[in-house]
Amino acid sequence: MSCFPSGVSVVTALDADSVPRGMTCSSLASVALDPATLVVCLRTAGPTLQAALDSGRFAVNLLDERARDVSDLFASGTADRFERAEWRLPLGAGGPHLTGAAVAVADCEIAHTVEVGDHTAVFGRVTGVTLADGGEPLLYGRRRYARWSVATSPLAEMSVPLEGDARVGTRL
Repeated sequence: MSCFPSGVSVVTALDADSVPRGMTCSSLASVALDPATLVVCLRTAGPTLQAALDSGRFAVNLLDERARDVSDLFASGTADRFERAEWRLPLGAGGPHLTGAAVAVADCEIAHTVEVGDHTAVFGRVTGVTLADGGEPLLYGRRRYARWSVATSPLAEMSVPLEGDARVGTRL
């Protein structure tokens, strides 16, 4: 799956004692438009999943391309990650919003869960969306980060023929 690039998010929730929990997550997809539903895959033994299950809610922070440090922080085992990242908890939020690090935040209520191996797929019905002013999404694939603005630059859009493709200079 490392060959399949995806956006990078940090899933956040509050535990039963209102302590913020969060983890970097690139296992994320849109499931349905009506009602708007997302799925995130969280480590079953992790505190972020337990916090989401306890509260019945979570937030998906879609990271800005300049937020690689936030992605790395929430992927680490660092206990004080919320002391080292800027965040707020708006009224009605599903979990902490990582202000300045996210291009968008989707607040969700848990609709369904399915345990698969060492992870749990959590289906969340979107209750609200917050968009940041400007910014571009952070990408991750082949075990490295990429910037959306670079990936979509005019030079990146130049067509490269595939092996055995005689149509040089055309888009597929």
